[in-house]
Order: sequence, then C-alpha cells, then structure tokens
Amino acid sequence: MKVLMVQPGEIPHETDIEPGLESLQAAVDGSIQAVYPYEDPVALICNEEGKFLGLPLNRALRDDTGEIYDIIAGNFLITGLGEESFSDLPPDLLEKYKEQFLAPESFARIGGKILAVKQPVPSPEDKERTQQSPYKSGPEL
Repeated sequence: MKVLMVQPGEIPHETDIEPGLESLQAAVDGSIQAVYPYEDPVALICNEEGKFLGLPLNRALRDDTGEIYDIIAGNFLITGLGEESFSDLPPDLLEKYKEQFLAPESFARIGGKILAVKQPVPSPEDKERTQQSPYKSGPEL
C-alpha cells in the first residue's frame, strides 16, 4: 500500500509497504499507535512507546490555532483509511501531507513552553555533499 513515511530530520517520502500489522510495526520500529488528528480520511501511525523509548523527536502536531499539542517521536506514516483497515494514501492527500511535514523540526523548551523550529529543507545537492566526506586520507594528502 502507498503511504507517506516521515522520519526525523528527513523530507517525507512516498513508500510502498505490505498491508498488515507486521509491516506497519517494522516501519515505526515497534508497537503501533494509530491517531486521527485530521478531518481527512487518513491515519497517522507511529510507535506507541516512541517517547518512552527515547526515539528522536520528529514533527509537532498543532491545533487549529497553531499551538503544539503533541510531538511525534520516531518514524511515522500517514495512510489512507479503507472501510475496515488502513489503505493507500490518495495522491492528493499524499501531496498535502508531504507539504505539511516537508521541513524537519527541532524542539526547544523555553520558558516552560515547547517550541518547534523548522529546519531548512535540504536540497538534493546538499544531501550529496554531506554524504561525501570533506576529509582526505592516505596518499592523496
């Protein structure tokens, strides 16, 4: 089934996973929790114990006024909803949620309040540059 995968520090991407509990658990690295924070027919599937296990904080969930009410820890998926189970995420909703979660976020507690800071979206060139080591060793020096 086609879903949107959102990983900490990364740009969301479309991926195909097998339907069923095992593939959902593998995608979020543990027991799943499905939440339904949106009016669209979608589910957000995350690791049920992500915060307890100390998984890296990923993205904030905000209410209608933009206030943070929760932060997802670890990988999460956005799936479509079928009659009785999760299903493919329709292309229009895939684009909508890809845009919503496009920028990775960092979090800070300031004055008793948690703030989410959107990070710059890395370009493909940036990603390629960070994968190549700037340091040389051996005879090339």
